[in-house]
Amino acid sequence: MSNLRAFLSGGTTGILITVLASIIRMFGNGKMKIFRLCAILFVIFLFNQFNPCLYAEDKPIPVRVGIYVFEGAEVIDFAAPYGVFAVARRLDPSIEVFLIADTMRSVTAQAGLTVLPKYSLDDKPNMSAFIIPGGIGTRTEVFNQRLIDFVKALPKDTIVTSVCTGSWILAQAGLLDNLPATSRKEAGPNEMVPLERLKLFCPTVKPNTARVVDVGRIITAGGISAGMELGFYLLERHGYDEKFISEVARIMEYSKAREALKNDLYVDK
Repeated sequence: MSNLRAFLSGGTTGILITVLASIIRMFGNGKMKIFRLCAILFVIFLFNQFNPCLYAEDKPIPVRVGIYVFEGAEVIDFAAPYGVFAVARRLDPSIEVFLIADTMRSVTAQAGLTVLPKYSLDDKPNMSAFIIPGGIGTRTEVFNQRLIDFVKALPKDTIVTSVCTGSWILAQAGLLDNLPATSRKEAGPNEMVPLERLKLFCPTVKPNTARVVDVGRIITAGGISAGMELGFYLLERHGYDEKFISEVARIMEYSKAREALKNDLYVDK
């Protein structure tokens, strides 16, 4: 059924109508012919109205979202935005989301979750957005010069984002100089608050407590679960309208939470 919907919603609709009209000419006559044609056109109209792919037919930016994973990455930090885009793909199959790692070897995230990347840093995949999650592993990733160089070399039209302590890496790369940014705002026992620690990597950063902070090309999100809001917000930044994004949230049974959290946003472009 999804293939049929995609077929009917695309440029082939006109061809389909022509073929159906030819069949009607062969097997119908008079008023009955007109009635049958109108009925077919009405069915095609309904398919087009309820085909979710049409929600995004005017989106200006092709979506290719790369999410960096590393040893000790916080699972929800990268799985939450990945999940948002995975569900959005049901409505727009052109969306691509994938994992990137330093190398093509498997990566063990928090609690022993092992994942396989699709690309390594050496592959330099084309991306519309790049997400760096947080986690205990950021304590070493901030000194990963390969990653720092990769982030610095990203094209200017690539949106560079972080979740939680992933913002430390953006700071280390010099991308947060004199800019507002956020990070995790809660700390464990005897632990310095990650948002405050952000200044250790970039003394001129302007710590912000919003859940998502957008300063144009750079977007930072708060701790762990804020990756959900980052995912939805990136859909918006890629040109999807509220109808599309709300449908993604509905499918995920996240509508109420999104309504409660989506305005915890700071924008300074």
